[in-house]
Amino acid sequence: MKLRVILFFLAAACGASSADVIHLKNGRKIWADRVHESGPHLEYDVGDNSYAIPATLVDRVEAGGVAPGITSPQNPNHDLPTFVPNTEIDVDGDLPSKIIHDGHVDTDELTSLEKAGKPPLAGAGYFIAGKHEFDRGHFSQARSYFDTALHFQPDSPTILSYYAAALVRMGMAKQALSYAERSTRLAPNSADSFAVLGFVQFSLDRSRDAIRSWKRSLELRPDPAVEEYIAKAERETKAEAEFSERASSHFTLRYEGKQTLERLRHGILNTLETEYDELVRQLGVAPRENIPVILYTNETFFDVTHAPSWSGAVNDGKLRIPVNGVESVNSEMARVLKHELAHSFINQISHGRCPQWLHEGIAQAVEPKTVSSGGHRLAQLFAAEREIPFNALEGSFMRFSTIEATLAYDESLAAVEYIDDTYGMSELRRILERIGEGTPAEVALRNTIHSDYGQLQREIGKFLVSKYGS
Repeated sequence: MKLRVILFFLAAACGASSADVIHLKNGRKIWADRVHESGPHLEYDVGDNSYAIPATLVDRVEAGGVAPGITSPQNPNHDLPTFVPNTEIDVDGDLPSKIIHDGHVDTDELTSLEKAGKPPLAGAGYFIAGKHEFDRGHFSQARSYFDTALHFQPDSPTILSYYAAALVRMGMAKQALSYAERSTRLAPNSADSFAVLGFVQFSLDRSRDAIRSWKRSLELRPDPAVEEYIAKAERETKAEAEFSERASSHFTLRYEGKQTLERLRHGILNTLETEYDELVRQLGVAPRENIPVILYTNETFFDVTHAPSWSGAVNDGKLRIPVNGVESVNSEMARVLKHELAHSFINQISHGRCPQWLHEGIAQAVEPKTVSSGGHRLAQLFAAEREIPFNALEGSFMRFSTIEATLAYDESLAAVEYIDDTYGMSELRRILERIGEGTPAEVALRNTIHSDYGQLQREIGKFLVSKYGS
């Protein structure tokens, strides 16, 4: 397969990690966890996903390379700063191996711990189960285990922090706040507790409080991730120091009065409320929290978000909209608003785990937008096998050039258009739900529409040819 672009975004939680490097003949590189030959193909693993490329495209494989530690500047899920559980939980040396077998929680063992009449031990067991599910992105199940753990150990700062983190991941930041605050009261010298509290506060649009909490966390323990969050929050609070605020049923709008007209502000809130109701009907779910919407001048927008020049708006948990020269909500502005709002709904269903291609594909589809005008050109790219592989579109598009981003968005829309036309919007929702349960994106595709990424790309190519011509 001839690849026009191969860009892998491998987030390194604690710096760079060891990897195998596949050097392609076109000069590109692929960083993989494991690589092995399989007949005419070279198969490689990235995380839980497996991929294959023709061996004829490969120049050589270098073992023991270093994967680039890249994080997404547009992260709707507000990834938690890395934190290590406190050691105060009394855990028997063999307990973890008793609770977790072959990657699964032994519920019978948990029941036995409850019946043993030792609350600290039972609490530790349920915490181990919850952390196991949390680390795999199964936040709903993790919450259930943490909830039971707190029944046995209600004053454990570690369990309280993890419980708060799970709630935020599920879009329940308001409920998380009291648990995070209690954790800091019980453990006033825990960097982890204050890091999580800041995370909760930032999710609730309380940036100044979050900065204070994160600074306290840094006093207790240096953490580059927390430093990045402080920098982002400080940029935001500085830019919005003189902003005014108004609210509607589901949104809190902040704006600089001198830079926006009243009819524009009124129109934006009305449009968002209308689109909110429409997205509830389309996707069958609603975000649990009020959504912040911030209007910027173009210059301030790019200063705060650090978004690329081609970006028209950003949803990083808050809808950040540049409005220079806009006096009222026209059709283009309405599409932008619905597109960005759709990301909040997608995050709600997928618990913030949705790959970017699916995020952007659905957001474009509900604007509504179709491939139409670019369909013929895109069909030719797929026929020539020059499309960007979908496994390279799982991470943020923010690092793409304008040309690369255009292709990435077009491919994403084509994929969603194909799935919607072939299987229906309900199947797209099922894919999101599977991803939200912690299933890797490609596995979720196999479990629903029975396609891996390679098959999906081939089917999209056929779909484009049949609909738009070769």
